[in-house]
Amino acid sequence: MLDSIQSLFDEHQELQQQLADPAVHADQGRARKLGRRYSELNGIVEAYRRVESLKGDLEAAREMAEEEPEFADEIPTLEESLEEAEQRLHRLLIPRDPDDGRNVILEVKAGEGGDESALFAGDLLRMYARYAERKGWKTEILSSTDSDLGGYKDVQMAVKTSSTDPAEGVWAHLKYEGGVHRVQRVPVTESQGRIHTSAAGVLVFPEVDEPEEIDISQNDLKIDVYRSSGPGGQSVNTTDSAVRITHLPTGIVVAMQNEKSQLQNREAAMRVLRARLLAHQQEQIDAEAAEHRKSQVKTMDRSERIRTYNFPENRIADHRTGYKAYNLDTVMSGDLEAVIQSAIQMDEEHRLAALGQDAE
Repeated sequence: MLDSIQSLFDEHQELQQQLADPAVHADQGRARKLGRRYSELNGIVEAYRRVESLKGDLEAAREMAEEEPEFADEIPTLEESLEEAEQRLHRLLIPRDPDDGRNVILEVKAGEGGDESALFAGDLLRMYARYAERKGWKTEILSSTDSDLGGYKDVQMAVKTSSTDPAEGVWAHLKYEGGVHRVQRVPVTESQGRIHTSAAGVLVFPEVDEPEEIDISQNDLKIDVYRSSGPGGQSVNTTDSAVRITHLPTGIVVAMQNEKSQLQNREAAMRVLRARLLAHQQEQIDAEAAEHRKSQVKTMDRSERIRTYNFPENRIADHRTGYKAYNLDTVMSGDLEAVIQSAIQMDEEHRLAALGQDAE
């Protein structure tokens, strides 16, 4: 481990020198990547120094305890602190998802359940927006299609942070949210008070930092323009401002109509398209290394039911991690951290186990 730590120390020092060079910051994309990696290594360096400091304190306490017994009282506390510091360092040394520091584009789509599903999709969006507010992140609605009774048929929201620490990245926290979210409650349209089950799908994509990061040929794009429409087909404006972009090689389709400007809708559509293409590339990499990565909690499979929200019992249950709590009301108000931390912890445990298997 000492050899790997030393190489990380060397990389940390090299990055420090690069980031001190004003020329590096002329390329914002490169500066962000270097900054994210520096923040990640900075945590490892500080954790290692903490371990070494505690080792020194413990050794000194043991030596002094031989001459003055009262110093022996400090030894158990120092041993406990050292064990915790070593565990933290070990976790930090687990190879991190390279996208953890990225911002995300989050999509929520109504599924089974008609109007109730659309209302639940709106509830999920508000939950994520409030969670983002608690984390100090910024949100931006990119596109939405409202349902007749409220809520959304589908909605796309960008979530951003100014932090360069990958451990505090938006993707590091929200990547576990992709999948089917099931709700059990009495719909507002139910006159008999019966509990219904419906679902909404969530997709999460890491956002591309710079357009050049994903190479898109204009010859690979089919771009259609049309008039925006609202609920019930009601015309929103009389110009062809809505944009639909099809990426021919992959078949990925992105449509935008929220803005009144065709140019703004096109820019938003390209932003989402790049994020989806980045996710598509990662899915191909994951498929090639499926055996190595199969244990991870993260998923882009929209068909996987990941969580149930039971309103009559005020219960939330994550079916992947086994997390269960009876505080659904506060979770829907944005208190999502404990649920997400259960996924992060399981992911870390799986990756630690995979490292142990690789070492054998």
